[in-house]
Amino acid sequence: MALKKNDFIEIEFTARIKDGDIFDSNVEKHLKELGSNTKAKPFIFSLGQGMFLKGVEESLIGKEIGKHKIELIPEKAFGKRDPKLIQRVPTSVFRENDLRPVPGIMFNFDGKIGKVLAISGGRIMVDFNNAVAGKDVEYDLNILRKVEDKSEQVKAFIDFLFKKDLKFEIKDKKIILEAEKGMDKFIELFKDKFKELFNLDLEVKEAPIKSPKKSQ
Repeated sequence: MALKKNDFIEIEFTARIKDGDIFDSNVEKHLKELGSNTKAKPFIFSLGQGMFLKGVEESLIGKEIGKHKIELIPEKAFGKRDPKLIQRVPTSVFRENDLRPVPGIMFNFDGKIGKVLAISGGRIMVDFNNAVAGKDVEYDLNILRKVEDKSEQVKAFIDFLFKKDLKFEIKDKKIILEAEKGMDKFIELFKDKFKELFNLDLEVKEAPIKSPKKSQ
């Protein structure tokens, strides 16, 4: 049966620059090639919800379970390179954070990844373009299965949105989710999205505070 928007699927994938190097994967042997310590495991996501690269999601709609090769031009992948994203950064920024800039090294600047291009006087040229911007890319995907279990779907969506393993249950046409105090208001912003995807209302409860373990 052809896949459609909002379907949840489980995939293994490897992404590479066209006719070039791998830059992302969740397959063990390719993670080793990347020198990554990330544990290899299939990824579950919903088509058309921005949980994976948009160009890949669009290409998978209408496809069947199984293996597929998807080729994307920059506009459908990580965009064209933007000269405005090559910026001068004062050396003081690096000094204050005890960082030593060297051409080719990448740093995290308040959530933005930048690659040092050149060092000149008191200024460092940093490229904030995505490392794969401007390149054609290829994705080798293996769609392992369509995920039908509602709890499995909800867990995958919670993991994606909040990057936390939050406790929840599905009861009386509701998703009852436990979260620490202060996080509830943020989670409630996604009520409409949960309703759209799962046709279930979202209720957020404060998670009970765990008692500290007594020393022996």
